[in-house]
Amino acid sequence: MRLEYDIIVVGGGHAGCEAAAAAANLGSSTLLVTMDMTKFASMSCNPAVGGVAKGQIVREIDAMGGYMGIITDRTTLQFRMLNRSKGPAMWSPRAQCDKQKFSEEWRRILENIDNLYLWQDSVTELLTEKTDAETNPGPSESETYRHKVCGIRTRMGVEFRAKAVILTNGTFLNGLMHIGRTHAEGGRSGDASSLGLTESLVGLGFEAGRMKTGTPARLDARSIDFERLEPQAGDPEPSKFSFLPEIEPVKEQMPCYLVYTSPEVHETLRRGFGDSPLFQGIIRGIGPRYCPSIEDKLRTFAEKESHQLFLEPEGKESNEYYLNGFSSSLPWQIQIEALQKIEGLEKVQLYRPGYAIEYDYFPPTQLFHTLETKRVENLYFAGQINGTTGYEEAGAQGLMAGINAHLKLNRKDPLILRRDESYIGVLIDDLVTKGVDEPYRMFTSRAEYRILLRQDNADLRLTPISYKIGLADAKRYSIFEQKKSLVESLKKFIHELSIAPADLQSYLKSVDSAPLTQGRKLYDILLRNEVTLKGLIEALPSSLGEFIRNGAFSDEIIEEAEIQIKYKGYIERERFMADKLLRLENIRIPESFDFNTLTSLSIESRQKLTRIRPSTIGQASRIPGVSPSDINVLLIYFGR
Repeated sequence: MRLEYDIIVVGGGHAGCEAAAAAANLGSSTLLVTMDMTKFASMSCNPAVGGVAKGQIVREIDAMGGYMGIITDRTTLQFRMLNRSKGPAMWSPRAQCDKQKFSEEWRRILENIDNLYLWQDSVTELLTEKTDAETNPGPSESETYRHKVCGIRTRMGVEFRAKAVILTNGTFLNGLMHIGRTHAEGGRSGDASSLGLTESLVGLGFEAGRMKTGTPARLDARSIDFERLEPQAGDPEPSKFSFLPEIEPVKEQMPCYLVYTSPEVHETLRRGFGDSPLFQGIIRGIGPRYCPSIEDKLRTFAEKESHQLFLEPEGKESNEYYLNGFSSSLPWQIQIEALQKIEGLEKVQLYRPGYAIEYDYFPPTQLFHTLETKRVENLYFAGQINGTTGYEEAGAQGLMAGINAHLKLNRKDPLILRRDESYIGVLIDDLVTKGVDEPYRMFTSRAEYRILLRQDNADLRLTPISYKIGLADAKRYSIFEQKKSLVESLKKFIHELSIAPADLQSYLKSVDSAPLTQGRKLYDILLRNEVTLKGLIEALPSSLGEFIRNGAFSDEIIEEAEIQIKYKGYIERERFMADKLLRLENIRIPESFDFNTLTSLSIESRQKLTRIRPSTIGQASRIPGVSPSDINVLLIYFGR
């Protein structure tokens, strides 16, 4: 039995799975410790992946050689590209997945990765050793590492040793579940809490906090009258998350359904407010403002007489349904009574009621951009332990923690993605620079460079970066190069092809676009809002259509070329803005710099800068409480 590894990953959720896979694929001997090996990357809440901004993150994970996109595509029940009516910067893929098959697929992959080992147990203590500050300097001369991680101790009493440890404990750290006035220890329904680890970390000087999340009741499909519900179908031509061509889109989709609350439902729910742990001060953890429980909705939007809910399947061979939008910690009797007043659910039976969970987290300002902690060397945090919410945000952090742990152990430069390179970069920079005051969820509005960070070009942005460090393999890189070449080839052809007015008059009339009065380059015609590249292909079968057929251009290539042509001006302008602000990222702040010596900085700024210790002027400019005038002081001081 092996007891020593390069890297230990604690927790088998979405962050832990991506972290362990990345570290092992890069060549580090890796141990993944989880409390239940039948629930790898379990979808504890909605069995869905993606959505607004989250879908972009999943495509980025895939582009870098992670697995979330691949596993999602293999287990998809329904696929939809959200926000198609808006510009491509807002297009966001989302898939409803088969919950059980998702975990099974993750286990199959993990068990077949070289260098990766699995152990089922609960971790109760982090093992560290004191360091000699003179021989083991930390992030700065004024802040040296006092401890270095060296392993873990489990509930079974087993001690595993490692050079680095990644904690991805999800909602399990001192997890407490609430249903009405009843509460019980647990990280989710049917699973125990993780005890002891928080205390171990606090003992090392870490600051801890408390957060809350919730989930709706699960319904038995046999008791639902689907004929009275409004069906919601997937896309007629579904796409997928993975850029790998051998991964195919879902072929047979399952419908979701829309249902609605009513004044009668609301009246029933309000009768349970007196026993609500949320309203009675029993729950003290901070909950997600953008994903409120149904009782919170009634209090916040008291004037609304109805709320839209989504009834979504949890599996192809399961009768379990998820009622999206009906998270609740009200007494189970109230939940059932209210649900049975919704049209189509009059005879509904529950598999289990909704509940809330409180759990420990650690403010992420205690981390570097590599996700390594500032207090303990070679210790990394990823996922909900950092105050985030969502499978996608967790998976992205796990991927980056696994990469950076491996790189540091092998004395290589860290991988820190910039805000103009990826949503993953935005996510991590927000966490370590701004911290969190509620469970963090990614939105497109959090990114300054949305036009650059589209879901369609994640591979063009990130696959070369990942290939350089050795995670994206040669096959994936070859696919990337081929795509890039085909896109450029198609764009060049469109720039050069001349069109006579008669060739497109019928098509232009069909899309209410002005007729041509003289010959034009196809490129100029494609710039029109009403015109699409697929429409032009059908309208020009002997020229553009023949070129497409001979080149075997896929729909993905066609879409990418069209976006790059139509939005060229916007893309170039945003690239210019990003490059301009990137200059601030290139102005380094010495690691040992004492901000208190600059008395011209505001007191708040000095305090924030000292606590966060930004490495660049750019990072300093994004710290809440650091004003533009403070940034000017820093620029003047450092000679700019």
